[in-house]
Order: sequence, then structure tokens, then C-alpha cells
Amino acid sequence: MKKVFIDGSAGTTGLQIYERLNSRADVSLIILSDEKRKDPAARKEAILEADIAFLCLPDDAAREAVALAEDADTCIIDTSTAHRVQEGWTYGFPEIGGLREQIKNAKRIANPGCHASGFISLAAPLVAQGILSKDVQLSCFSLTGYTGGGKKMIADYEEQKTFPLEAPRLYGLSQSHKHLPEMTKYSCLEKDPVFCPIVADFPRGMEAVVALTKQDTKATIQDIKEAYKAYYQTGLVHFKENADENGYLTANAYAERDDMEISVFGNEERILLVSRFDNLGKGASGAALQNMNIVLGIDEAFGLNV
Repeated sequence: MKKVFIDGSAGTTGLQIYERLNSRADVSLIILSDEKRKDPAARKEAILEADIAFLCLPDDAAREAVALAEDADTCIIDTSTAHRVQEGWTYGFPEIGGLREQIKNAKRIANPGCHASGFISLAAPLVAQGILSKDVQLSCFSLTGYTGGGKKMIADYEEQKTFPLEAPRLYGLSQSHKHLPEMTKYSCLEKDPVFCPIVADFPRGMEAVVALTKQDTKATIQDIKEAYKAYYQTGLVHFKENADENGYLTANAYAERDDMEISVFGNEERILLVSRFDNLGKGASGAALQNMNIVLGIDEAFGLNV
């Protein structure tokens, strides 16, 4: 039985991972008391004892935890932004660019960001297959539920629900969102996309959209659909034809799920690429557990809702 430690189990992602693993018979959880969960010595001991350690911490605390681990053989899966584009870390998106094989033997895995997962799932396959050039500058808007903002944002929405929380809110206005480096790197693009994240008054779900015109690609809609079908043969990302709901696409359609749906709409002049998933599922804890399953050599969907 593998030993697992969750550093930061009181946060939104950590709590999700804890609740899922607590019911599994194939792992044993290392639990620190409330008095010791912030004690560096206790955390270090737990990380070194564990076969797999999840870091569900702010960036600086995640870096501190990695320093505590030193060169330990523990497989560390970091859900923060801290190591996503850092040398020596494997990016935890197994459906993209042969990363599954790297994840299998990795000891340092950086879990993808939620918005980043949506964008990369749409852009990376088309760049890889030559439908988009590496020097294209894309734009993306991504609609998310409020649970991705952590405990404070959850409390704000669930306890207040007054102005300005009653309507969707655009953020990342400076075009320096923390997910941009990984979005660009793992899509193999040379330019950061113009990125417009939006948070709205629903708990879970995410809908990322990339718009294309004839200036961006010479491919037809059918070419793009066939490219996605060919690319997503295994894993928890799948292409779906006719995914709309009577002309609409609901952002929380994949709430409580751990897989991701890719769809394509529009016409030969203007094309919409859409990725739908759960910001806490394939966008956070579900992806982290999928990566753990791959490291353990078991069905990557084990214990997940797909």
C-alpha cells in the first residue's frame, strides 16, 4: 500500500484530494495534527515518509516544501503555479505531447492550471499537427466558477451574492495572468495569447474558448475536427460532435466530473474552439489524482468521475 501525504489539505484542492483518497483502499494517508500541519520539521518528515506527496499550497510555501524534500525519492505533485515551467519538472497533462510517458517515471510533477488546461487542450494539438503555426497570436476567453478562487472567494459568493458578485466579472486585466507562461510553453507557441478570464456566480465548471479566422489557419472546420479526433485517442480528454444544447453551451456542464470535452463550432470564416471541464476536476484535484494513478501504474481514471 502506497503512503500519501497532502501538504495543504485544508485548502480547496487539498480537501478535494483528501476526500477522494480517504475512501480508497489502495493508499494510506499520512495525517498531521492541526498543531503540526504548519511545522516545517513535521512536514518534512511526512514528505520523506510518503511515496507520493501532494502540494496544495501557495507558490512560496510550495517552494519551501520542495526544499524540505531535498533529493528525496518521494514523487511530488505540486498543484501550485510555482514549478509549472521550471526545469526538472514534468508538466502533468498526460494527453498532451507525449507527457504521459514522462509522468510515469517522474518524481517532480507540476499540475496544470485550470485556465491553462482549457487553452492548451485546444491550441497544442493544432500546433502539433501544423494547423496553427507557432508564431500565431491567439486570443482566449475562459469562463469559470468561483470555487477556483479559493476559500475567501467561495465565502464571498456563497455568503454575500451582492454587487459586484451578482454578474460575471472579467479579471486578468493587465494581461499578466499567472497561467500565461504555461499556456504559451506547452502549446509550443512563440507569443502569449490575449487572455480574458471571467469568474461568475456558479460554483464549478469551466468553458475556455479560442476563436480562429482565415488569418490564423488555412484549415477547414472539418480538418480541425479530424485533428482533434486523431489527437485525443486516450486519456480523459475527448472530442464531441454536436456538443451544443439547442444553440447554447453551458459552462458548468462538466461540474463534478474529471474529464474534458473538446468541440468545434462556427463556419469557414470564423471558427470557435471550445473546451469544457470542471475547474476543480480536470482543472485541479482530478488532474492531480490522474497523475498519481499514472505514477502508480494503474488505470488513470481509477477513482475519478468520468
